[in-house]
Amino acid sequence: GLVLGIYSSEKDDSAAQLTSAGDSFDRLVSGKLRELLSICGPPLKKGKTRIFHGLHQDFPSVVVVGLGKKNAGVNDQENWNEGKENIRAAVAAGCRQIQDLEIPCVEVDPCGDAQAAAEGAVLGLHEYNELKQKKKTVVTPELHGSAESEAWQKGVIYAEGQNLARYLMEAPANYITPIKFAEQIEQKLRSFSNVKVHIRPESWIATQQMGAFLSVAKGSAEPPVFLEIHYLGGANTSDSPLVFVGKGVTFDSGGISLKPSSGMDAMRADMGGAATICSAIVTAAALNLPLNLIGLAPLCENMPSGKANKPGDVVRAKNGKTIQVDNTDAEGRLLLADALCYAHSFNAKAIVNAATLTGAMDVALGSAATGVFTNSSWLWTHLYEASILTGDRVWRMPLFEHYTKQVTDCPLADLSNIGKYSRAGGACTAAAFLKEFVTASHWAHLDIAGVMSNKDEVPYLRKGMAGRPTRTLVEFAARLSQDSHN
Repeated sequence: GLVLGIYSSEKDDSAAQLTSAGDSFDRLVSGKLRELLSICGPPLKKGKTRIFHGLHQDFPSVVVVGLGKKNAGVNDQENWNEGKENIRAAVAAGCRQIQDLEIPCVEVDPCGDAQAAAEGAVLGLHEYNELKQKKKTVVTPELHGSAESEAWQKGVIYAEGQNLARYLMEAPANYITPIKFAEQIEQKLRSFSNVKVHIRPESWIATQQMGAFLSVAKGSAEPPVFLEIHYLGGANTSDSPLVFVGKGVTFDSGGISLKPSSGMDAMRADMGGAATICSAIVTAAALNLPLNLIGLAPLCENMPSGKANKPGDVVRAKNGKTIQVDNTDAEGRLLLADALCYAHSFNAKAIVNAATLTGAMDVALGSAATGVFTNSSWLWTHLYEASILTGDRVWRMPLFEHYTKQVTDCPLADLSNIGKYSRAGGACTAAAFLKEFVTASHWAHLDIAGVMSNKDEVPYLRKGMAGRPTRTLVEFAARLSQDSHN
């Protein structure tokens, strides 16, 4: 199969314009492609496809995809590069058409941006069907022509990173337990000589005095694991690293504060923070990014049992602060509190944590963007600029003292794990809670609860767990590595 792009005409009466690859193919078939496009209906709209058979012996099926306007660039209103997003969406639609025809290989027009085209193809074809007997045809996308092979390969690596996060998040919780999660990541990183992976057992967690993390884990029969990854890509291995921290609750029942049963199955993806940061490090290693990167993922289940945290219990975090657990379903912040304390032992250039932390984040922004709470405008700028390129957007949220007061005003302990006004500003009070465990001057908390899954909002992702914002984290790390390079 072959996927070719076409731009919509600037004026209603003028003919639509093929990409250079489309032009070459049209010449190869003596103008038949243009002829067919002109007689088979109105011009192709953005993201729509049209399929032709029998035009050329090498490509029995050719899908033409609408790319929208030719010179679409950064859209300031949308906070993304519209041209890149159009390419991702169009190529994904074209590749899926080829897959529906059960053709195992597709060549893809780079459409003027081979990285975006590769991302669209590889992300658009991904589907979790490990456990089904009937599987869709596996389609291998390849670059059509050879002009942009380096950018294409980079796009493939970026997309495969996000697909790894999607795979981990989508898999059932009995398949991805804390130890199995850690082993999967270890296996992915085995071939890199500059990566060390430590899978820390419960006894190590106890010696680190991570009482908040352990209090969540003790409700489950699955033992907790603390995954620690060191990627040494920097010119000097002693250079300050970028530290990623990810919430790794491989299943979240809510504990004693049990969640409603409808939709609880989606809580197999409550380790989305750990999945995205670990996948970003796998991607950074594959790209051989020139920086030092550390990944920390506290992994456990949150279950109701005779040993589980009870509402009103008080636990002690690694830095000595006491926490009143007023709601056992606000458990992610307990894991992160201890992991963030530990992150400070690495003399980090910056600490960035990701977590499917609050339903309130989904209420605030929906699936449009990841909410970012940060004490550093420098860090925010890098994350924001990275997200414009990837199309996987971020939006800055407040870290006001106003919210801190609501978690520190607590009857029994230094902090409560929920804000005293309960539902008001829930994503903000959660961030204020985490801030109590941070002394680093460059820290960002990414609440990814709203972008955890995709229904149909991102056209180049199928329905299911989204693996967002893995590519933004990778692009951010790449920008940081260039920064320190210069």
